[in-house]
Amino acid sequence: MATKKKAGDSAAAAAAESPAPPAPKKRAAPRKKAAPKPQLKTGYVALVGRPNSGKSTLLNALIGQKVAIVSDKPQTTRISILGIKTTDKGQTVFVDNPGIHKPLHTLNKRMMNFVYSALETSDVVCLLVDATEKFGHGDEYVLEALRRVKTPVFLLINKVDIVRKDKVLPIIDRYKDLFPFKEIVPISALKGVNLDLLERLITEALPEAPKLYSDDEISDQSEKFLFAEIVREKILKYVTEELPFVTAVYIESIEKKEQADWKTPGETRPVTYIRASIFVEKDNHRKIVIGRHGSLVKQVGIEARQEIAEYIGHKVFLDLQVRVRERWRDSEDVLDLIEGQKG
Repeated sequence: MATKKKAGDSAAAAAAESPAPPAPKKRAAPRKKAAPKPQLKTGYVALVGRPNSGKSTLLNALIGQKVAIVSDKPQTTRISILGIKTTDKGQTVFVDNPGIHKPLHTLNKRMMNFVYSALETSDVVCLLVDATEKFGHGDEYVLEALRRVKTPVFLLINKVDIVRKDKVLPIIDRYKDLFPFKEIVPISALKGVNLDLLERLITEALPEAPKLYSDDEISDQSEKFLFAEIVREKILKYVTEELPFVTAVYIESIEKKEQADWKTPGETRPVTYIRASIFVEKDNHRKIVIGRHGSLVKQVGIEARQEIAEYIGHKVFLDLQVRVRERWRDSEDVLDLIEGQKG
């Protein structure tokens, strides 16, 4: 005889036969937001001022190595030279310019065109003033050139390492009443005084923008232009009076070869052969540059060859010829030739 199923038994059996309820879904962990990319501060900074105010020395100090030649002769810089500094905060492109002066020759007019172009295209302008020099008509001329500038202008009072502190304040007082400078910074380009502060202020003033050059670039100069400038720097070291103004250097050729290494038979080593012309305007200029029995041009060649060899890392042969090109400072052809070396 069949036994009756209890209600509880039926419910238990039904429960055993029915599928188990699905497990509750786990909530996906919230996605982490990607960290925002740091905004880079990038732009052009024009270094301007009267001749011999220390612009090239400052450029070399900021970049951390020699980019522009340096001389105590005025108007050493004839073409704008870029010095590129890349950091984790961005990229600052410093533009070293010829000294601001009233142009007399076609060469000088071209030099001033470089300055005006830099003033128009830069994001920040740095006016360098020599703290050891008295304010004069040349300074008024420079300030007049800056009145067209719409970007921030910094006043850098240079060479404060060789003047008393009480001499700097009157310079600041004079200049702040003559022009609306965004910043006034006493510096020493040679000794590095306040350059960290200057770089921080410049970075703050630059726009947010991507880098303009690759991280390993530090200048826009070609080898040809750099070698010509090195030779000219050595000439300027030894000549005086009008000769610094009437001397130019053109690299005729650069030839790299492999030469047998006498120390290691069967192996070769690289050698670079450079031919360069030194232009002057008169025959008596030529005689001075050559020197007695060729002594001056020989010394120039020794010093230039050593520096170029250090730069490229191997032996250099340097052939220098001094040539007379009358009135080359007003010759468009010669100026095109010299400027064209920059690349």
